[in-house]
Amino acid sequence: MLIGRYMYKSQVFYGMIARNRVTALAGDPFQGIQPGDRDYPLEELVVMAPCSPTKAVCVGLNYRDHAEELNLAVPEEPVLFLKPPTAVIGHGESIILPLSSRQVDYEAELAVVIGRLCRRVKPGEARDYIFGYTCANDVTARDLQRKDGQWTRAKSFDTFLPLGPYIVNDLDPGDVTVSLRLNGIIRQKSSTENLVYSVPELVSFVSGIMTLVPGDIILTGTPGGVGFLSTGDRVEVEIEGIGTLSNGVSA
Repeated sequence: MLIGRYMYKSQVFYGMIARNRVTALAGDPFQGIQPGDRDYPLEELVVMAPCSPTKAVCVGLNYRDHAEELNLAVPEEPVLFLKPPTAVIGHGESIILPLSSRQVDYEAELAVVIGRLCRRVKPGEARDYIFGYTCANDVTARDLQRKDGQWTRAKSFDTFLPLGPYIVNDLDPGDVTVSLRLNGIIRQKSSTENLVYSVPELVSFVSGIMTLVPGDIILTGTPGGVGFLSTGDRVEVEIEGIGTLSNGVSA
């Protein structure tokens, strides 16, 4: 099932997509998926980020190939940082390059969407708390990350968290291909099989620190091949079994 979030004439709603048509849902899908009585052609709708998280919990250095390209040791525990909800944009929206940075990088990632109140969950229970999965781009001002010596400013600019285009709720995250194209050329490609910490391990670890609520997301890390964005670029994150998240880049 493909669940998205859409806008029609200033009204925002969740919907199920099938054959380029969207059936609006009656209420919040995290409380149960109930089809409503409205149906729209997809081309008449604005595609928005598929969820509205209160927080995005991100994991650094969680692909072995990414750690190797940076010549860094694999962390003994997941390395976490946060991105604010104001950084979220949807499929088709533009990533805005800030004036204060001269090197803004792309980072393709699988995002886990939480479906239930999640606190101190064991790895074997994690699946029961996951609503689904979507594509994410952890956009980063790399020069500011180096300058500051920590990650908050570099990760938090408005538009620095594209999500979408929709949530898939029946994906097995153990071995799916995560790739990124920049202007049509593949720059990143790996499998979640190369994750240092698996999705259930991450849900357990994060929920042991902070309570996750429905719609919150966990970004699972980026593969090797990270590079920079320029004005006029088109960046596409594609994840096997989900689809393609596409965003332009502007100044």
